[in-house]
Amino acid sequence: MSNLPARTGWDWLKGGVKLFRKQPAALTTLLFASILLAIGISAVPIVGPIVVVVLIPSFSMAFMQACLMIDNGDRVTPSVLLTGFRKPALAGLCKVGVIYLGVFLVLTLVALLVTPESLRQLPGNIKLDPKDKLPFTLSDVLTVFGLLILETVSLLTLCFAAPLTYWKRMGPGKATFYSFFAVVRSARVFGVLLLSWFGIFTVITFVVVNLFSAIALAQVVLMWLMFLFILFLQCAIYAGYRDIFGKPAEKEALPA
Repeated sequence: MSNLPARTGWDWLKGGVKLFRKQPAALTTLLFASILLAIGISAVPIVGPIVVVVLIPSFSMAFMQACLMIDNGDRVTPSVLLTGFRKPALAGLCKVGVIYLGVFLVLTLVALLVTPESLRQLPGNIKLDPKDKLPFTLSDVLTVFGLLILETVSLLTLCFAAPLTYWKRMGPGKATFYSFFAVVRSARVFGVLLLSWFGIFTVITFVVVNLFSAIALAQVVLMWLMFLFILFLQCAIYAGYRDIFGKPAEKEALPA
Protein backbone atom coordinates (compact mmCIF):
# COMPACT_ATOMS: atom_id res chain seq x y z
CA MET A 1 0.00 0.00 0.00
CA SER A 2 1.77 3.10 -1.26
CA ASN A 3 1.08 6.75 -0.45
CA LEU A 4 -0.91 8.41 -3.22
CA PRO A 5 -1.37 12.14 -3.95
CA ALA A 6 -4.82 13.58 -3.24
CA ARG A 7 -5.55 14.24 -6.91
CA THR A 8 -5.50 10.48 -7.47
CA GLY A 9 -9.13 10.50 -6.32
CA TRP A 10 -10.03 12.46 -9.44
CA ASP A 11 -8.06 9.99 -11.55
CA TRP A 12 -10.01 7.12 -9.98
CA LEU A 13 -13.30 8.79 -10.89
CA LYS A 14 -12.15 9.38 -14.47
CA GLY A 15 -10.91 5.79 -14.64
CA GLY A 16 -14.27 4.54 -13.38
CA VAL A 17 -16.16 6.55 -15.99
CA LYS A 18 -13.81 5.23 -18.66
CA LEU A 19 -14.49 1.65 -17.60
CA PHE A 20 -18.23 2.27 -17.65
CA ARG A 21 -18.12 3.79 -21.14
CA LYS A 22 -16.54 0.61 -22.53
CA GLN A 23 -19.53 -1.58 -21.61
CA PRO A 24 -22.36 0.65 -20.29
CA ALA A 25 -25.17 -1.75 -21.18
CA ALA A 26 -23.56 -4.71 -19.42
CA LEU A 27 -22.88 -2.75 -16.21
CA THR A 28 -26.34 -1.19 -16.20
CA THR A 29 -27.94 -4.60 -16.67
CA LEU A 30 -25.81 -5.95 -13.84
CA LEU A 31 -26.94 -3.11 -11.56
CA PHE A 32 -30.64 -3.66 -12.20
CA ALA A 33 -30.28 -7.43 -11.88
CA SER A 34 -28.58 -6.91 -8.50
CA ILE A 35 -31.33 -4.55 -7.37
CA LEU A 36 -34.08 -6.97 -8.39
CA LEU A 37 -32.33 -9.86 -6.66
CA ALA A 38 -31.85 -7.80 -3.51
CA ILE A 39 -35.51 -6.75 -3.53
CA GLY A 40 -36.57 -10.36 -3.94
CA ILE A 41 -34.43 -11.49 -1.00
CA SER A 42 -35.51 -8.59 1.23
CA ALA A 43 -39.15 -9.51 0.60
CA VAL A 44 -38.66 -12.59 2.80
CA PRO A 45 -40.23 -11.69 6.17
CA ILE A 46 -37.93 -10.84 9.10
CA VAL A 47 -34.70 -12.42 7.81
CA GLY A 48 -34.81 -10.99 4.28
CA PRO A 49 -33.33 -7.53 5.02
CA ILE A 50 -30.66 -9.09 7.26
CA VAL A 51 -29.64 -11.53 4.53
CA VAL A 52 -29.34 -8.68 2.01
CA VAL A 53 -26.88 -6.86 4.28
CA VAL A 54 -24.83 -10.03 4.75
CA LEU A 55 -24.74 -10.48 0.96
CA ILE A 56 -23.48 -6.93 0.26
CA PRO A 57 -19.89 -8.20 -0.32
CA SER A 58 -21.19 -10.83 -2.76
CA PHE A 59 -23.08 -8.18 -4.73
CA SER A 60 -20.03 -5.91 -4.60
CA MET A 61 -17.78 -8.62 -6.03
CA ALA A 62 -20.01 -8.91 -9.09
CA PHE A 63 -19.19 -5.32 -10.00
CA MET A 64 -15.52 -5.64 -9.09
CA GLN A 65 -15.19 -8.74 -11.25
CA ALA A 66 -17.07 -7.04 -14.09
CA CYS A 67 -14.66 -4.09 -13.91
CA LEU A 68 -11.71 -6.49 -14.01
CA MET A 69 -13.17 -8.21 -17.07
CA ILE A 70 -13.62 -4.86 -18.81
CA ASP A 71 -10.09 -3.88 -17.80
CA ASN A 72 -8.82 -7.10 -19.41
CA GLY A 73 -10.82 -6.49 -22.58
CA ASP A 74 -13.26 -9.34 -21.89
CA ARG A 75 -16.99 -9.24 -22.47
CA VAL A 76 -19.13 -8.99 -19.34
CA THR A 77 -21.91 -11.58 -19.29
CA PRO A 78 -24.92 -11.85 -16.93
CA SER A 79 -23.27 -14.82 -15.20
CA VAL A 80 -20.85 -12.41 -13.52
CA LEU A 81 -23.65 -11.61 -11.08
CA LEU A 82 -23.04 -15.02 -9.49
CA THR A 83 -19.32 -14.31 -8.89
CA GLY A 84 -19.73 -13.83 -5.16
CA PHE A 85 -22.46 -16.45 -4.75
CA ARG A 86 -20.42 -19.50 -5.76
CA LYS A 87 -18.55 -21.82 -3.42
CA PRO A 88 -16.04 -21.50 -1.83
CA ALA A 89 -16.12 -17.70 -2.27
CA LEU A 90 -19.60 -17.33 -0.76
CA ALA A 91 -18.60 -18.45 2.74
CA GLY A 92 -15.75 -15.95 3.08
CA LEU A 93 -17.77 -13.10 1.60
CA CYS A 94 -20.69 -13.82 3.93
CA LYS A 95 -18.31 -13.57 6.88
CA VAL A 96 -17.34 -10.12 5.63
CA GLY A 97 -21.08 -9.48 5.30
CA VAL A 98 -21.51 -10.26 8.99
CA ILE A 99 -19.01 -7.47 9.69
CA TYR A 100 -21.16 -5.18 7.52
CA LEU A 101 -24.17 -6.23 9.56
CA GLY A 102 -22.33 -5.43 12.79
CA VAL A 103 -21.43 -1.98 11.47
CA PHE A 104 -25.05 -1.33 10.49
CA LEU A 105 -26.25 -2.37 13.95
CA VAL A 106 -23.72 -0.12 15.67
CA LEU A 107 -24.66 2.83 13.45
CA THR A 108 -28.35 2.20 14.12
CA LEU A 109 -27.70 2.13 17.86
CA VAL A 110 -25.74 5.38 17.65
CA ALA A 111 -28.56 6.98 15.65
CA LEU A 112 -31.09 5.96 18.30
CA LEU A 113 -28.93 7.25 21.15
CA VAL A 114 -28.17 10.62 19.55
CA THR A 115 -31.19 12.92 19.79
CA PRO A 116 -33.84 10.34 18.86
CA GLU A 117 -36.58 12.99 19.00
CA SER A 118 -34.88 15.04 16.30
CA LEU A 119 -34.35 12.01 14.11
CA ARG A 120 -38.04 11.19 14.27
CA GLN A 121 -39.05 14.72 13.29
CA LEU A 122 -36.76 15.23 10.30
CA PRO A 123 -37.95 12.46 7.96
CA GLY A 124 -41.61 13.20 8.63
CA ASN A 125 -44.07 15.12 6.52
CA ILE A 126 -43.20 18.59 7.82
CA LYS A 127 -45.47 21.45 6.85
CA LEU A 128 -43.86 24.83 7.37
CA ASP A 129 -45.73 28.01 8.07
CA PRO A 130 -43.89 31.35 7.99
CA LYS A 131 -45.44 32.23 11.35
CA ASP A 132 -44.40 28.99 13.00
CA LYS A 133 -41.01 28.03 14.35
CA LEU A 134 -39.07 25.33 12.61
CA PRO A 135 -39.80 21.88 14.11
CA PHE A 136 -36.05 21.23 14.25
CA THR A 137 -32.96 23.28 15.08
CA LEU A 138 -29.66 23.74 13.30
CA SER A 139 -28.16 21.37 15.86
CA ASP A 140 -30.65 18.68 14.79
CA VAL A 141 -29.70 19.09 11.13
CA LEU A 142 -25.98 18.95 11.92
CA THR A 143 -26.55 15.82 14.01
CA VAL A 144 -28.28 14.00 11.16
CA PHE A 145 -25.66 15.22 8.69
CA GLY A 146 -22.94 13.99 11.02
CA LEU A 147 -24.58 10.57 11.27
CA LEU A 148 -24.74 10.34 7.47
CA ILE A 149 -21.05 11.16 7.21
CA LEU A 150 -20.25 8.59 9.91
CA GLU A 151 -22.24 5.93 8.04
CA THR A 152 -20.57 6.77 4.72
CA VAL A 153 -17.06 6.71 6.17
CA SER A 154 -17.70 3.48 8.10
CA LEU A 155 -18.96 1.64 5.03
CA LEU A 156 -16.23 3.12 2.83
CA THR A 157 -13.53 1.64 5.05
CA LEU A 158 -14.93 -1.81 4.17
CA CYS A 159 -14.97 -1.28 0.40
CA PHE A 160 -11.83 -3.36 -0.24
CA ALA A 161 -12.67 -6.19 2.18
CA ALA A 162 -14.67 -8.19 -0.38
CA PRO A 163 -12.09 -8.08 -3.21
CA LEU A 164 -9.26 -8.84 -0.78
CA THR A 165 -11.20 -11.89 0.39
CA TYR A 166 -11.97 -13.01 -3.15
CA TRP A 167 -8.80 -12.08 -5.05
CA LYS A 168 -6.15 -12.27 -2.30
CA ARG A 169 -7.81 -15.13 -0.41
CA MET A 170 -7.55 -13.29 2.90
CA GLY A 171 -9.66 -14.20 5.90
CA PRO A 172 -12.50 -11.77 6.68
CA GLY A 173 -10.69 -10.25 9.67
CA LYS A 174 -7.44 -9.70 7.78
CA ALA A 175 -9.28 -8.38 4.73
CA THR A 176 -11.22 -5.90 6.87
CA PHE A 177 -7.99 -4.81 8.59
CA TYR A 178 -6.18 -4.15 5.31
CA SER A 179 -9.23 -2.46 3.80
CA PHE A 180 -9.63 -0.15 6.79
CA PHE A 181 -6.03 1.00 6.86
CA ALA A 182 -5.82 1.29 3.08
CA VAL A 183 -8.75 3.71 3.15
CA VAL A 184 -7.42 5.59 6.19
CA ARG A 185 -3.96 5.98 4.63
CA SER A 186 -5.59 7.22 1.43
CA ALA A 187 -8.13 9.43 3.22
CA ARG A 188 -7.26 12.52 1.15
CA VAL A 189 -7.61 10.54 -2.06
CA PHE A 190 -11.04 9.22 -1.06
CA GLY A 191 -12.00 12.73 0.04
CA VAL A 192 -11.22 14.10 -3.42
CA LEU A 193 -13.02 11.16 -5.03
CA LEU A 194 -16.22 11.66 -3.03
CA LEU A 195 -16.19 15.46 -3.32
CA SER A 196 -15.67 15.26 -7.08
CA TRP A 197 -18.35 12.59 -7.45
CA PHE A 198 -20.88 14.44 -5.30
CA GLY A 199 -20.03 17.84 -6.79
CA ILE A 200 -20.59 16.70 -10.38
CA PHE A 201 -23.79 14.91 -9.39
CA THR A 202 -25.08 18.05 -7.63
CA VAL A 203 -24.35 20.30 -10.62
CA ILE A 204 -26.03 17.91 -13.08
CA THR A 205 -29.01 17.54 -10.74
CA PHE A 206 -29.38 21.33 -10.58
CA VAL A 207 -29.29 21.55 -14.38
CA VAL A 208 -31.87 18.75 -14.78
CA VAL A 209 -34.26 20.30 -12.26
CA ASN A 210 -34.13 23.65 -14.07
CA LEU A 211 -34.18 22.14 -17.56
CA PHE A 212 -37.28 19.96 -17.31
CA SER A 213 -40.54 21.75 -16.58
CA ALA A 214 -42.42 18.47 -16.04
CA ILE A 215 -41.74 17.25 -12.51
CA ALA A 216 -42.46 13.61 -13.37
CA LEU A 217 -39.94 13.67 -16.23
CA ALA A 218 -37.33 15.33 -14.04
CA GLN A 219 -37.82 12.64 -11.39
CA VAL A 220 -37.27 9.88 -13.96
CA VAL A 221 -34.08 11.54 -15.24
CA LEU A 222 -32.79 12.09 -11.71
CA MET A 223 -33.46 8.47 -10.80
CA TRP A 224 -31.51 7.33 -13.85
CA LEU A 225 -28.67 9.73 -12.98
CA MET A 226 -28.54 8.30 -9.46
CA PHE A 227 -28.12 4.76 -10.81
CA LEU A 228 -25.51 6.01 -13.28
CA PHE A 229 -23.44 7.70 -10.60
CA ILE A 230 -23.64 4.62 -8.38
CA LEU A 231 -21.99 2.70 -11.22
CA PHE A 232 -19.37 5.43 -11.64
CA LEU A 233 -18.48 5.20 -7.95
CA GLN A 234 -18.32 1.40 -7.99
CA CYS A 235 -16.01 1.46 -11.02
CA ALA A 236 -13.90 4.14 -9.32
CA ILE A 237 -13.49 1.89 -6.27
CA TYR A 238 -12.16 -0.84 -8.56
CA ALA A 239 -9.68 1.71 -9.97
CA GLY A 240 -8.67 2.48 -6.38
CA TYR A 241 -8.16 -1.19 -5.56
CA ARG A 242 -6.01 -1.58 -8.68
CA ASP A 243 -3.80 1.37 -7.67
CA ILE A 244 -3.41 0.32 -4.04
CA PHE A 245 -3.21 -3.47 -4.21
CA GLY A 246 -2.32 -4.01 -7.85
CA LYS A 247 -4.36 -5.34 -10.74
CA PRO A 248 -5.78 -8.78 -9.85
CA ALA A 249 -4.53 -11.75 -11.82
CA GLU A 250 -6.94 -14.48 -12.85
CA LYS A 251 -5.05 -17.04 -10.79
CA GLU A 252 -5.65 -14.95 -7.63
CA ALA A 253 -9.40 -15.43 -7.71
CA LEU A 254 -11.01 -18.20 -5.75
CA PRO A 255 -12.06 -21.15 -7.94
CA ALA A 256 -15.67 -21.10 -9.05
